[in-house]
Amino acid sequence: MTKKTRHYLCALFFDGLSTGLFLMALPWLMLSGEGNGLFVASVAIVCTAASFLVTPFFATLIDRHSRKLILLSMQGLQALTAVITLLVSIYVENQLIWLAAAQLIFWVSSDVAWTASNAFVQENFQPEEYAQLAGRQEVVLQGTTLAAGALGILLLQRWSLTEFALFASIASSLGWLFFLLTPYNRQPRSLQSKASFKAELVQSASLVKAQPRFFALLMLSTLSYPLLTYLAKLVPIWFAEQGVSGSWFSAYYLSFGLGSLLVGFVIQKLLARFQQTQIMLAALFAISLLLLTVANILTPIFVVGFAALFGVFNAANRIARINWMHHQIEVSKRGRSEGVLTLFSIATQNLSYVVIALLSAQKITHYGFYIAAVVMLFAALAFYGLVKGRTALNDSLTVKT
Repeated sequence: MTKKTRHYLCALFFDGLSTGLFLMALPWLMLSGEGNGLFVASVAIVCTAASFLVTPFFATLIDRHSRKLILLSMQGLQALTAVITLLVSIYVENQLIWLAAAQLIFWVSSDVAWTASNAFVQENFQPEEYAQLAGRQEVVLQGTTLAAGALGILLLQRWSLTEFALFASIASSLGWLFFLLTPYNRQPRSLQSKASFKAELVQSASLVKAQPRFFALLMLSTLSYPLLTYLAKLVPIWFAEQGVSGSWFSAYYLSFGLGSLLVGFVIQKLLARFQQTQIMLAALFAISLLLLTVANILTPIFVVGFAALFGVFNAANRIARINWMHHQIEVSKRGRSEGVLTLFSIATQNLSYVVIALLSAQKITHYGFYIAAVVMLFAALAFYGLVKGRTALNDSLTVKT
């Protein structure tokens, strides 16, 4: 492992640890106040809306400026937010408004950092490094998620806001330091000196128009992320309606993380043997069939077992998609391309929350699994149709570079 890879993975580890624990702690602490449920739900809606609104602007900035500088800025902003939260926890009695503001900052900055990180990898690493790095990234990501989940449940019961803020500030600072130490080989970008910020911002829409079939495939693949957040809301509601212990939901998350972690160890071999589109297509069909099976055999143990398999295919689909984008999209357009997918993902995610609210209000939450299965089956069939018919239009899309 090179110095560049080590420092980058260490940065991701500390970033994921601080963000995961902090975003877990803040809603929990806000919910500790009586009657704050509506407030917490409203904050989540505001966070999602803010992320949607800023995505086009930051996606364009990612294509115009140093991606390393943007990562450092987001990490530094999170560290500063954690420090301010630490001071607020000591000197301010009514902390609710600041906690909401801190959650908003962490939420939006994390979304921006994710987009910048994918563009940074494409620019800073060689094509032959992408597959191996993807596996290591997945191991770090899921290891951090599992650590934050397991550690967070324990620490929420023992730590105060002061201790959480101190931990997050240290972890975010270490993440910033490792991003700073990561060597950066910035590549020239053809449009940077020729087009204005406004022109490149508007060009985001033209990227889709120029390659509608390619972006349609990416969007269909991206549906697995809104599905993940959809299930994260649907499963606990169904568990609660069935009187199932909360430990089952913890097991659901643990099972999903372990399944995703497994993919990190084998994805390099899969990418070497199969085309990225083949992996994505197989994953979409597998997810839809899993959902159909779960919808018909709806028991807690089956849902937890499904989560592990869902983690496997969701991770394989996501990694294959990101690697395909590394190979197919110009470095100068990667930020805006990621931005387009982020907008689609957030819009779909919000729609899924509306579906859950309607199902829950009618006491038919279990039908949510059928709805998810039908949507993913449609996505898999549409993906298959586009892959099968695209060769005549653009042979380059079928070639694994």
